[in-house]
Amino acid sequence: MEGDINQILLTAGAGAGLPKEDLLPLVYEELRGLAAARMAGAAGQTLQPTALVHEAWLRMVGTCDSKWNDRAHFFRAAAQAMRCILVDRARAKSSLKRNWGKHQVALEEIDLAVSSPDCRILLVNEALDLLEQKDPESARIVTMKFFGGLTNKEIAKTDGVTERTIESKWAYAKACLFDLIEGIAD
Repeated sequence: MEGDINQILLTAGAGAGLPKEDLLPLVYEELRGLAAARMAGAAGQTLQPTALVHEAWLRMVGTCDSKWNDRAHFFRAAAQAMRCILVDRARAKSSLKRNWGKHQVALEEIDLAVSSPDCRILLVNEALDLLEQKDPESARIVTMKFFGGLTNKEIAKTDGVTERTIESKWAYAKACLFDLIEGIAD
């Protein structure tokens, strides 16, 4: 199956056009599994994994540059598309919450330690934007894990490196991200 995906992507890259109807059935279940893994811990999430995959697919094939070099490039693009969708939805929900039913609330009534999944997504996204400026490789790994739901083993396979290499890079990226989040939250 991986060979089929690479062959379809190579054919498309050679100017033959992207046979989208051939590619989607090969990647659908894997994309859906990644979306389900990403959304499993998101309490209050109204978007279903199937809907996330469909929306990500539409974004990916709807762009002018919907050419992917190989399987790794395709799944990085999918993780990035899922990131954009989840961040856009979190921003929209946050905007609705800010503007709906405005009234004064006593400071004692606010529980600052509790944050919604949408707030966490926005916070991670903001920190990730900063990390992309400092260390694009670390940001790519965070995007693949956090928004794409890939495991270290899956990232290692798509990057053609050992799982241990990704574990080291992930530990470093996670530490950088936590530092950035701490700086934003202060």
